[in-house]
Amino acid sequence: MRIVIQRVSHCEVAIEGNIVGRIGKGMMILLGVEAEDNDTDIEWLCGKIAHLRIFDDESGVMNLDIQQVNGEVLVVSQFTLYASTKKGNRPSYIRSAPEPISRPMYEKFLKHLSATLGKEVAHGEFGADMQVSLTNDGPVTICIDSKHKE
Repeated sequence: MRIVIQRVSHCEVAIEGNIVGRIGKGMMILLGVEAEDNDTDIEWLCGKIAHLRIFDDESGVMNLDIQQVNGEVLVVSQFTLYASTKKGNRPSYIRSAPEPISRPMYEKFLKHLSATLGKEVAHGEFGADMQVSLTNDGPVTICIDSKHKE
């Protein structure tokens, strides 16, 4: 699994003009799934997200995690995170898991992250054409791949 985390002061996702998810201060997470991903990837990433210290403490140092700042999380499925641009100019998405694998993994990820954080996680709609609007705070953007734990 591959994620891109953006620390945000506001984020919302809309489908056909209707807002389906909205958060204030917190994290907007793009999630990509490849065919080899499993529950271990979900557990590791959710633990990493819950304890990632990317929020400022009283001294202005990134020393607090999402739970310590009572932040919110919005997750959007993003198969293009596995784009390959090695050949030509049209990206290949062959490494992205097909829908019968990626949809259940996305849903498991949402449930596990919600349980890990002890609160609801806002989200987009799997496979939908979504418009994501956000205010990146910092900016802070972090990329994490569960296959690169070391």
